[in-house]
Amino acid sequence: MTISAPDIAIIGAGPAGLFAAEYLSSRGFSVRIFDRMPTPGRKFLMAGRGGLNLTHSEELDAFLSRYRPSHPLIETAIRAFPPAALRQWCEDLGRDTFIGSSGRVFPKVMKASPLLRVWRARLEAQGVELALRHDWTGWDGLGALTFDTPDGAVAVKPRATLLALGGASWPRLGSDGGWAGLLAQRGVAIAPFQPSNSGFLADWSAEFRSRHAGQPLKHVILSFGGRQVTGDAMISAYGIEGGAVYALSAELRDALKSGTVTLHADLRPGVERAILASRLASGRKGESMANRLRKSAGLSPVSAGLLREAIHPLPRAADALASLIKACPIRLTGVTGLDRAISSAGGIQFAAIDDDFMLKPVPAVFAAGEMLDWEAPTGGYLLQACFATGVAAARGIERFLSDR
Repeated sequence: MTISAPDIAIIGAGPAGLFAAEYLSSRGFSVRIFDRMPTPGRKFLMAGRGGLNLTHSEELDAFLSRYRPSHPLIETAIRAFPPAALRQWCEDLGRDTFIGSSGRVFPKVMKASPLLRVWRARLEAQGVELALRHDWTGWDGLGALTFDTPDGAVAVKPRATLLALGGASWPRLGSDGGWAGLLAQRGVAIAPFQPSNSGFLADWSAEFRSRHAGQPLKHVILSFGGRQVTGDAMISAYGIEGGAVYALSAELRDALKSGTVTLHADLRPGVERAILASRLASGRKGESMANRLRKSAGLSPVSAGLLREAIHPLPRAADALASLIKACPIRLTGVTGLDRAISSAGGIQFAAIDDDFMLKPVPAVFAAGEMLDWEAPTGGYLLQACFATGVAAARGIERFLSDR
């Protein structure tokens, strides 16, 4: 069944798609958003469960350095719609923002659902239509978009299409990367999907796993490949995860392709090694190692357990023990899969799109958000790029249709 066509069809009701719809509808275009899920913004809502981290407040050049691979289209899109603009947009919706102690930016309400409600109201007021439970299946012989719906197959042929289907992480929220095959058949170059901002596997002992799985490593410095990241991590039954780990995930993931790797953790970053050694040497004679680590070194039980996972028995000499605390080795054996990753690397290669984010092999079809082959750490960088590329592609569509 063929249904009436809007000027622009947007496939994917995540941040990139919704933001592009807002921009284009405000310019007078008729816009319909199609999504396979029963409600929009599933992953956006998941991102806001622990506080919606919209963007980051750091200086823009440093901000842009977080993206991998570095590409002019990502830089241009974010410079055109920088973090300050995203904060202003949020505040224009009546949701004030604030900068946290880590430099991250949040709405004061901290949740995604109140923001999404007022955002949807704005889109509805601008005439944006929302077609849910529409699973995109490609194109028919006449070039119309085809969808499977609970009421049967439908086809629609807009003047332009924006694909904003997300990457391949958290597939139960709607972004499973299934679109890659459809685009590859049309000659669009696709980089293989890989987990990003993911946890890593470690062969914990049964005792360590049973005692410490679910326990946080607070304020540590993780080091790998010449990079250091200060933050928190979390011990899990399968290995280790958390913000400081995610910041190193690309380097760790790539290194694991050649075998196991060793991550190092400074478990007392606020204390110099020499001072730590002096404290350890001054303990009472005959003191147990557990008390020595707790009282003299100030280690939590999970940090002390991590030392024992690295070397057993632990060295008695204060210098050697202090050195171990300042650079505790954590042997990683693998990376968790896409189903557990916060985001994904891979997707549409930048060589396959033009400066307006249009697919070179498929005229009148544009792409934005996590479909593109970039990755960034958590901390607001993911959402910022989704919003920025969404509006960049929308402006490209506007120019495309205006020329015609």
